[in-house]
Amino acid sequence: MFVKNLNLEHYRNYEQLKLDSFGSVNLLLGNNAQGKTNLLEAILMLALTKSHRTSKDKELISFQADAAVLAAQIEKKYGTVSLELRLSGQGKKAKLNGLEQRKLSDFVGTLNVVMFAPEDLEIVKGTPGIRRRFLDMEIGQVMPSYLFHLQQYQKVLLQRNNTLKSAFHAGPEAGVMLEIWNEQLAEHGVKIIKRRKQFIRKLQKWASDIHFGITNGAESLELTYLPSFGTADEEDEAVLLEQFMIKLSQLKDQEIRRGMTLAGPHRDDMAFHINGKEAQVFGSQGQQRTTALSLKLAEIELIHQEIGEYPVLLLDDVLSELDPYRQTQLIETFQSRVQTFITATGMESINAGRLKDASIFHVHNGQVMF
Repeated sequence: MFVKNLNLEHYRNYEQLKLDSFGSVNLLLGNNAQGKTNLLEAILMLALTKSHRTSKDKELISFQADAAVLAAQIEKKYGTVSLELRLSGQGKKAKLNGLEQRKLSDFVGTLNVVMFAPEDLEIVKGTPGIRRRFLDMEIGQVMPSYLFHLQQYQKVLLQRNNTLKSAFHAGPEAGVMLEIWNEQLAEHGVKIIKRRKQFIRKLQKWASDIHFGITNGAESLELTYLPSFGTADEEDEAVLLEQFMIKLSQLKDQEIRRGMTLAGPHRDDMAFHINGKEAQVFGSQGQQRTTALSLKLAEIELIHQEIGEYPVLLLDDVLSELDPYRQTQLIETFQSRVQTFITATGMESINAGRLKDASIFHVHNGQVMF
């Protein structure tokens, strides 16, 4: 998978930008707040239709502009694909080879990316919501149907919470509505849980081997799904559905008192254990950083396994955060296999001797020079 070009209009601090000379490794150099990360974000948007930095599309549109347009051509194993994403006050519109897509989930997954940024350390040491977002973004890339069930689940969850908030005073009618929402919540929820468990199991296979190699055999890494009901290894949908319904029944009175849904994939988490100890609690910052790096390198291999080609790798100010050994491990992973975009303030933070035939772009105040 290869990004051939990138065109931006009124996106962040880029009023008009056309880039069409990308290589296998692309270095985006410049001082902070010049627009380097905005370029990586634009590529991520064309993959996921979502930013990793904000949930508000208006923040992505240039000041005093009504809309932003992002476009690129992607070389895939079966040919070239054109992507276009338009952001405006009316929402998002996505085109694939010039044809507008009825659902964004039909657009997502055409371009696959893995992004690694310093804030990804929060996947290991941050809140459960960050880890759920990580799972949702990565699974959605390789399984668009997952996004459908996630969107439906979130809609039902909102309706169910509204019913719970009014149930204390609403009488028997609220109980009838809760039963309806329970069935719909469980229907979509078990799909999400099953896909997450499968994804973590596959990611574990790659991440454990990579982590073992990076640490020269000193550390073993284990990933575990932490569901709000049932067990981590149960994947049978019929069993999960029954467990979910039982759990909702058990929690009914407590949920009505609190006015919120207390079980389901929106309450789940995942854990990382290094040599049997939880990395979030007992791991050093170096161990947590190595865990995050192992995850990202494992993602590359998992996506390749799932779709038959490598994703595009986006490294946002990451190399300067890694010691020389980990830098080398990362570079050797993508060198000559994965198209990579790297942001940095200067060459001094990069082990440039390990990079081959890198294309260099200088970014300054929304302008890109070769």
